[in-house]
Amino acid sequence: MKLRQSTRTINGQHIRQMANASQDGETLNLYIYDVIEGDQVNWWTGEKTESETSAAYFGQVLGEHPDVKQINLFVNSRGGSVIEAMGIRAHLLRHPAQKTAYVDGWAASAASFVLTGCDEVIMLTGSMQMLHSMWTAIVGNAKELRKAADDLDRIMIGNKQMYLERAGDKLTAEQLDDIMDAETWLTADECVEYGLADRVMAASEYKEIKQQYPMQRVVATLESDEGVVDVIYETVDLEPSQQEAKPPEDDPAQQEDSKRQEGANFLAALAKAAERKNK
Repeated sequence: MKLRQSTRTINGQHIRQMANASQDGETLNLYIYDVIEGDQVNWWTGEKTESETSAAYFGQVLGEHPDVKQINLFVNSRGGSVIEAMGIRAHLLRHPAQKTAYVDGWAASAASFVLTGCDEVIMLTGSMQMLHSMWTAIVGNAKELRKAADDLDRIMIGNKQMYLERAGDKLTAEQLDDIMDAETWLTADECVEYGLADRVMAASEYKEIKQQYPMQRVVATLESDEGVVDVIYETVDLEPSQQEAKPPEDDPAQQEDSKRQEGANFLAALAKAAERKNK
């Protein structure tokens, strides 16, 4: 049995972290709106949780869209697994499309690492990146503990090279050492100064981007005989005023109409999924 991680709106609506190609067929919009991690298996039940922020999942989605011309990566994540982030970065670098990352909130730790795989990094006003030295947890004798520290130092050499490659001549190795050792939160302007981002985008300009590339959520899934899941999406309006709107509790007729409409939408989505399955 496979279970997917789920990200939800304030009203509990499920949001796909990874959205399909947009309608023109030339743009692919991806989201990292959660902790970056690989697939997990529950030791007690054996149930597998398939991560939508793993390197394998990114590779799958990018492989399904080899001909898109533009990839937009929207990031708001506290970080996670370095090895998964390295794989995501490599998948992005290999894809021939123009890659643009939008930092919506935080690109912390491993999430900032993923940005180095994009051609352009745009940060929303008030957004931040956080860089720090790697850490690990280990149990062992004195010799093993000393080796673990040496291993981390060697791993950090490669990680720093990727940041420096992205920054060009705007960031020295000494500056990067100071930033990472201090576990530094960098403002959007500082990220541009150090070459870790290309420009800062004001909220007024960003509204246009949001309308162009809306998030999507799953409204229905249908599993075929071959085990392939067909997914139907619909756009999620994340405007706060829309999220908080609820049918008046003292208007039963309006509530009933709303329920009937939701049921009709769901049945229509199932019918559409069945059609696609039988083609």
